Amino acid sequence: MNDIKEMMLVYAVTDRRWLNDRTLEEVVEDIAKSKVCCIQLREKDMDDRTFLEEAKKISNICKKYQVPLIINDNLYVAKHCDCAGLHIGQDDGDIRTIKKILGDDKILGVSVHTVEEAIYAQNEGADYLGVGAIFPTNTKQVKHCLSVQEIKEITCSVTIPTVGIGGISLQNMEQLADSGLCGVAFISEIFGNKHPAEITRLLIEQAKKVFQV
Repeated sequence: MNDIKEMMLVYAVTDRRWLNDRTLEEVVEDIAKSKVCCIQLREKDMDDRTFLEEAKKISNICKKYQVPLIINDNLYVAKHCDCAGLHIGQDDGDIRTIKKILGDDKILGVSVHTVEEAIYAQNEGADYLGVGAIFPTNTKQVKHCLSVQEIKEITCSVTIPTVGIGGISLQNMEQLADSGLCGVAFISEIFGNKHPAEITRLLIEQAKKVFQV
C-alpha cells in the first residue's frame, strides 16, 4: 500500500485538448522524464481498439521511465495492456465485480465525493480513491466543490490512499495541506502548460512540502 500512496503525490491525468500542438506521447515522455509519480490515460471518445493501441504506446513510455500507468474507465484496455491498474467513476459498474475481473496483480481506483461513497468503495475492494472535485475546473462541469473539512472527513473515514482532483494548481495546492490527502491529480495544469516538464518538476517540489514527504 505504501507504493500506491507514493503514486498519489503528483498524479497526471491526460487530456489531449490541452496539448499545444504536441502529440500526447511527446508530453507524456516529458513528464515521465520529470519523474511524475503516476499517469492516468483518459480517453473518453475512443473505441476500445484505438484506445488499446494508444495505451500500448503510452505504456512503453511509462515503462521506460518506471512510471505507473493507470487506465481510465476502460476495463478491457486495462486487462489487455501492460499497466498498473484501472480508475473508475461512480457510474462505471460494480466495484467488486470489476476488481475480480481486473485481477489481483492490478490496482483499482474509484472516484468518490462523499464519506458514504468512500467507505463503500473501500469495502468493495478499491485500492485507492480519487476525491473531488476540489476547485472549479474547465475539464468538466462540477456541481459541488468539496471544502477542506469535507475532504478531511472523507480521508479520515478510510485507510486506503487518497488523491485529490479538480482544479488543483501550483498556486492553490497549499490549501490542501491539512486535508489528509496523500497527493493531488492534475490535468490542465500539466497538459495545458507550454512547458509540461518544468511545471511537473515544480508541482513535485511543492507537493513534497505540502504533504510533508
